[in-house]
Amino acid sequence: MSNSTPATDNEKKKSKGSRLPCSPSRVLHIRQIPNGVTGAEVVSLGLPFGKVTNLLMLRGKGQAFLEMASVDAAVSMVNYYTPAPPHLHNQPVYIQYSNYKELRTDNQHNQARPQAALQGVNAVQHGNLGITNALAAEGGVLPSHGSVLRIVVENVFYPVTLDILYQIFSKFGFVLKIVMFHKNNQFQALLQYADATNAYYAKMSLDGHSIYSGCCTLRIDFSKLTNLTVKYNNDKSRDFTRIDLPFGDGQRTVETSLSTPFGPPGFAPPLGFHQGTGPAVPGALGPLTVTTSAAPGHMTIPGIPGNSVLLVSNLNPEAITPYGLFILFGVYGDVHRVKIMFKKRGIALVQMADATQAQLAINYLNGQRLYGRVMHATLSKYQTIQLPREGQEDKGLTKDYSNSPLHRFKNPCSKNFQNIFPPSATLHLSNIPPSVTVDDLKNLFTSKGSTVKGFKFFQKDCKMALIQLGSVEEAVHALIELHNHDFGENQHLRVSFSKSSI
Repeated sequence: MSNSTPATDNEKKKSKGSRLPCSPSRVLHIRQIPNGVTGAEVVSLGLPFGKVTNLLMLRGKGQAFLEMASVDAAVSMVNYYTPAPPHLHNQPVYIQYSNYKELRTDNQHNQARPQAALQGVNAVQHGNLGITNALAAEGGVLPSHGSVLRIVVENVFYPVTLDILYQIFSKFGFVLKIVMFHKNNQFQALLQYADATNAYYAKMSLDGHSIYSGCCTLRIDFSKLTNLTVKYNNDKSRDFTRIDLPFGDGQRTVETSLSTPFGPPGFAPPLGFHQGTGPAVPGALGPLTVTTSAAPGHMTIPGIPGNSVLLVSNLNPEAITPYGLFILFGVYGDVHRVKIMFKKRGIALVQMADATQAQLAINYLNGQRLYGRVMHATLSKYQTIQLPREGQEDKGLTKDYSNSPLHRFKNPCSKNFQNIFPPSATLHLSNIPPSVTVDDLKNLFTSKGSTVKGFKFFQKDCKMALIQLGSVEEAVHALIELHNHDFGENQHLRVSFSKSSI
C-alpha cells in the first residue's frame, strides 16, 4: 500500500472502546462491512447526501473510506446515520469522520472496480452516460434511460399488491406512480421514480431477487415509456403525487383475493419488521433491504406502510416550531397534530389527515433544506400522536391542529388539489387586499430576511401575484413566516409554491 492511503491502525484503535471523536471531514470511515458488499453499495450510502468524489475499499478488513464532495454533505450523512446505522447485507455498518481530509487512490491495485463503480454512479448522477466495463462487472449497466421500470413477477405463489411493490421500491427513492396489469399470463407492473438514478439503483439491486423465499421473483428492466399516465388511484394503479384522482371502478386485484393478506403461512409478510433490525424479508430479498437504507429519508427502523404519521428528523432545534412544521407540511395535506421530541428537539412527528397526504409530504419535503439542515421525512412506526396528559411537562412542543381554519384540503373540490408543487424559489401569493402595493409586499418579504429577485401581479386578478426569492430554502422559510399574514380588516395572505418562474 502506498503512503498516500490512510493508515487504518489509528482508525481501528478508535473503533474499539471509546473512540475519539474526529472533527468533521469530508472523508468518512465505514466499519464492519460484510464480505461481498460492492463498491456501488458503499457509494449508495452517500448518494442521498450529495456527490461522492472518492472511494477506497479495504476488502480484507471490512472497512472503506468514502469521500464526499463537501464537508456539509459528510456532516449530514453522519448526523443521519449515527442514531440509526444503515444496514448492508442485513448487517449494521458504522460511519464516523476520518482523520484524513481527502483520499488519494491513484495507484492502488485492487481499487479498479470501486473506482469504476464511483465513476458509474457519478456519471448517472451527473448525466454523463459514459460506461466502463468494470462497472458492468460491479453489477449494472449505466442508464441511458428514463425513470420508468418494467417489473415482471415470476412464480407468483402468494399475492403481490401495489402496496408491497411500493414498499420495496420506495427504499431507493421517491416512487411517483405505479400501474399493475396482467399481460401474456404474467403479472407485470410499471413503476416511475422521480429520478433516473433511483430507477438505476433499484434495478441494479432488486433484479433477480425474490420477495418470498423461492417465489415471487422480480425481473426488472427499463421501460421505453418516459412518463406514466394514471387515471385512477386504486388497487391497480396509483399516482402518489395526486390525491384528487377518483377510485374509478377499480376491481380489487385478483391476487389479493387469493390468499390471506399476510401472505403464506409460516412466512413473515413481505418486508415484515423485526424490532429495530430494519426490514427483514424472508429469502433472497433479505440482504436487499439494506443497500436500500441508503435511499434518502428511510430510517432503518421502518415505518408502517399506509400510515399517516411522519417521522421528521435532522431539524434545526434552535429554529423549528410545531407551528412552522404545521404550515410547511400543510402545503401537501391537512396536518392534524405535531410533536417535537422533548429530549431530541431535532426530531418531530407530524400526523397528516390520511396516508396519501403523508406520502405526498414525503415525496416533496424529504431532502429539503430547512433552517440550514437537510430535513429527512419518512413514515413513523407510530400510528397516532398522543397529546400530553394533564400536568405532563411538554413546553408547548405537542400541538393539536385538527380543527385549524388553515387546512387547505378540507373541501374535497378545493382547487388546492390541482396546485400542489414541489418547494420552489417562486411563491404564489393570493388574497392580496387592493390597498397593498408591490412595494408593501416586497418590504414585507425583505423584513423576514428574504432576497426579492422578481415580482409580478397577475394581469387578470390583482389579488394574486408571483414573488421570486433568492433560493428554494428562502422561499420555504418565507412561506412558513408569511402564510396567513394578517393585513388587517380580516384580510389574510395565502402563500403556496409556484411551478412558474418570473
